[in-house]
Amino acid sequence: MSGIKLSYRVDGDNFSSAGEASEQVKMRLKQLGVDSSIIRRVAIAMYEAEINMVIHAKGGMAYVEVEPDRIVLSLQDEGPGIADIELAMKEGYSTAPDTIRALGFGAGMGLPNMKKYTDEMKITSEVGKGTTVDMIIYLSAK
Repeated sequence: MSGIKLSYRVDGDNFSSAGEASEQVKMRLKQLGVDSSIIRRVAIAMYEAEINMVIHAKGGMAYVEVEPDRIVLSLQDEGPGIADIELAMKEGYSTAPDTIRALGFGAGMGLPNMKKYTDEMKITSEVGKGTTVDMIIYLSAK
């Protein structure tokens, strides 16, 4: 199961395709025999990241690496960036416009949920350049 690398384009402003990458990863992990509780965590973290990319960054790329002991997710965009990462990590904080909230998104739980469902998470962001969210989920308790 080691060394599997997957990549997906996440379309911006396209809510109908949001979540397709996380769904494909979920199916692939099932085929590989990954424990269902790990698959659930990967799917939730990746879906939240995809939605954030659709809402805030006009899309980007999602990279997944399946290693013998972990699954590594890296989601990269060239959006507006995050000015205050600490503030953005607070539950309920959102910069989503009202039009997005009317669709049921933008509740300010994306980043907190990504952190909750992963073992490690790092956000690198530069205003005006974009954001990269790197997440690791270990296949066994650490």
